[in-house]
Amino acid sequence: MKKVSLTKILRWIFVFVLASFAIFPVYWMYNTSLTSVGGLFGGQNLIPRVKDSLQIFNVFFTEVPIWRWLRNSAVVALGTTISSLAMAVLAAYGLSRFRFFGKGLLGFSLFATQMLPEALLIVPMYALFMSLGLLNGFTGLVLANTAFVMPVAVWIIKSAMDGIPYEIEEAARVDGTPRLAVLTQIMMPLTAPSIAAASVILFFDGWNDFLFASTFITSSEKWLATVGLASFLGEFVTPLATVFSAALVFTIPAILFFLIMQRQIISGLTSGSVKG
Repeated sequence: MKKVSLTKILRWIFVFVLASFAIFPVYWMYNTSLTSVGGLFGGQNLIPRVKDSLQIFNVFFTEVPIWRWLRNSAVVALGTTISSLAMAVLAAYGLSRFRFFGKGLLGFSLFATQMLPEALLIVPMYALFMSLGLLNGFTGLVLANTAFVMPVAVWIIKSAMDGIPYEIEEAARVDGTPRLAVLTQIMMPLTAPSIAAASVILFFDGWNDFLFASTFITSSEKWLATVGLASFLGEFVTPLATVFSAALVFTIPAILFFLIMQRQIISGLTSGSVKG
């Protein structure tokens, strides 16, 4: 009993230390966002003053259009997630269950897209989007992000579908279930953890987009939060408290989304790793 209790105590201490290391950067960002400029250069306290905190956040929310930036980021992130999942599920099902000429080449082509850096294609994409009238709009950002991140979702979902026995699908086909119903009613529920893991990756890609957003968007009304944060960096002066306040507000939705989906992420990433 003593050995079990000691092991449990040491385990909890280890978890607490790891959690402290993970949480401290977020807390320090919070502390910095609530500290005046004089306090930052005069020696930052571990615990911020409440009066200064309220005053700084009041100025931040009244002078910075953070809610508009977050809304724009949410539109791009959700658009990227939905469009990528719609194509990734169909592509993963086709690669996993069908045999056709060029299947290996198609799979390799999807994998090869990850070898090309986004910055290498930014100029031809800009010219293409200009000819199609997709500049300065969220549609172009969604299409650009989808093109680069959708192949990742395809391979995550395909690996999960490969682990599902063919007999389950064949039994449904014998009962007269259409192919599309097999996908939506059988395959997708069975691969839901992997779909959830892929959706997190897709959402974060759209949420953190900066290269495409700073290149294809010219109107400040349509800035994403990442571009809005970068606009605070001045040549001579950078308001650190404002920058960290915006970074904190921008980070909170991503942290909450990850905490909600973490069980599905772990289950999805390990799905299909063991067969038998």
